[in-house]
Amino acid sequence: MSGVVRTLSRCLLPAEAGGARERRAGGGARDAEREARRRSRDIDALLARERRAVRRLVKILLLGAGESGKSTFLKQMRIIHGREFDQKALLEFRDTIFDNILKGSRVLVDARDKLGIPWQYSENEKHGMFLMAFENKAGLPVEPATFQLYVPALSALWRDSGIREAFSRRSEFQLGESVKYFLDNLDRIGQLNYFPSKQDILLARKATKGIVEHDFVIKKIPFKMVDVGGQRSQRQKWFQCFDGITSILFMVSSSEYDQVLMEDRRTNRLVESMNIFETIVNNKLFFNVSIILFLNKMDLLVEKVKTVSIKKHFPDFRGDPHRLEDVQRYLVQCFDRKRRNRSKPLFHHFTTAIDTENVRFVFHAVKDTILQENLKDIMLHLASSQLTFQEAHRRWRNLEFLQTAAPPVPLDSRACLQLSLLKGVRQCLLGLWLLFWLDKEVAVFVLLLWLFTDLKDVTRAEC
Repeated sequence: MSGVVRTLSRCLLPAEAGGARERRAGGGARDAEREARRRSRDIDALLARERRAVRRLVKILLLGAGESGKSTFLKQMRIIHGREFDQKALLEFRDTIFDNILKGSRVLVDARDKLGIPWQYSENEKHGMFLMAFENKAGLPVEPATFQLYVPALSALWRDSGIREAFSRRSEFQLGESVKYFLDNLDRIGQLNYFPSKQDILLARKATKGIVEHDFVIKKIPFKMVDVGGQRSQRQKWFQCFDGITSILFMVSSSEYDQVLMEDRRTNRLVESMNIFETIVNNKLFFNVSIILFLNKMDLLVEKVKTVSIKKHFPDFRGDPHRLEDVQRYLVQCFDRKRRNRSKPLFHHFTTAIDTENVRFVFHAVKDTILQENLKDIMLHLASSQLTFQEAHRRWRNLEFLQTAAPPVPLDSRACLQLSLLKGVRQCLLGLWLLFWLDKEVAVFVLLLWLFTDLKDVTRAEC
């Protein structure tokens, strides 16, 4: 009997061991499956968050001809939204400023000679020759110690009336607009320990190559502002940026009505901007995209209209060529005439991109424009049944930041009552407009969305 038991034991034990191995293998497979499901859920959640972020993203594209102020506007966005420039960026801007001064001064010396303007002081001819002999090999940055060697010559040349006269005729040749500012501040910039100020950074000029993006957040809403080079050689890259844009800011240098392109000495810069604008504003891709015209460099325009007649370059101008308001009106009309779709409004602002407060104010107005245009788009799509109520609600929520971009200010009870009355009047007017243009059900839905937003504001205890 015992032999039988031993025999059975020998037969059974390997089978049990094999079963245990199978159970362990089965348990390992289940663990791996659970881990795979967990990873899949994590990936799905990540993709869902990214999709929500993309849907909430406000993508603004900066377009315009070269030297219209796009890069300066982008720098202002960085300054306004609190992103400081690091040490590396400051050193790069310092190199750019040194390069702007040296190249600009060489252009002035060369222009004085070609225009036949005599030197005020004969000894400045040597300073001019010394400067023209400068050669920055292989595009290497100019060190402060090297730049300091040229400061005495640069100062003497800038004081010479011959160079000043050449500068006054700068519309006859190509000269950067920031050269005067930097030469006026040469004593400060020429110090060995010099680091650029914010104003220096805004005026530093370097042609944009490729695509530059700046991301910032307002009230938890992500913004992406995209700057693309404006020179003719860079414009083929514009089409890479057209996907998913919310708005286009089209920049124009309003003061360049008497200047020609660097790439083409026969084409007026303002005419070139008008031609580009006509292509953009009439493109079917941007039918539902708000296009906002920035007539930039207002500070330069104010000075130029005093001495340079726009009528000489644009004979169809009507009005006083030395009256700022007449010139501004004409510029807006020139771009407005390029629109073939007259039902789509043209929003425009006169700006000074180097003025931080001006840019801050204008950008606040731009956010209001985006709100109005997207609200109109939501209502029109609802009216034509091209948009579900759920999608409309999502898009509405994405626009809330435009109404709450400023931090809430505590109000007393009287101010709170006044605010409530204003909101009530606003909703009544909107309601009448909606009922006139849209179906009753659609109008009621949009009003409920608006009311819901206002109720949320009240529950935030701002009053």
